Amino acid sequence: MRRMVVNCSFGHSVEDETSRDTEATMEYQFTLHFRLGHSAELNDTDLDRLFEAGCDDASVGLGNPGHVALAFCREATSALAAVEKASAEVLSALPEAELTEAAPDLGGLSDVAELVEVSRQNLRKLMLAYPTDFPAPTHAGSTLLWNMAEVLHWLEQRGGYSLAPGLLETTRATWTTNTAIHRVRMRRLHRAAR
Repeated sequence: MRRMVVNCSFGHSVEDETSRDTEATMEYQFTLHFRLGHSAELNDTDLDRLFEAGCDDASVGLGNPGHVALAFCREATSALAAVEKASAEVLSALPEAELTEAAPDLGGLSDVAELVEVSRQNLRKLMLAYPTDFPAPTHAGSTLLWNMAEVLHWLEQRGGYSLAPGLLETTRATWTTNTAIHRVRMRRLHRAAR
């Protein structure tokens, strides 16, 4: 069995020494969640297939039965390219799996604060001080959830906040991916209702 563990610092630029004509790449950190189609958990053969498919830059997490999360540190020319390629590699290794979520996308103030390296209280003060300007939560139940790309964009526009290179791009890519996942689910639901 191969154990896949990755060390990655967010947004680390990578220069290609072999050719000056190639596009610059960056390391992007994101997590892809899949529902397994064949069993409740991955076995050694599945892990080997993931490694051979190119997922050697991911840490595999097993939590919920029938689901797996892969935390990637992927070098690519864009965050969306990194997410799409990683997803395609997982699905080629585990063809019965279904992509259910890409992260980071939604989160509470604590999640956003951790990414920006400020306190939750700092973000809460901003939210209260700018109630019509601060992005509205995506989910307003007992726990408020925001689209991280919207909050990070708002913070970037305000200035004074240091975002890791590639962080905003990654949250936009995972938002795009999750929107596509939801479209597929909606189509499936509409077809079933007919």
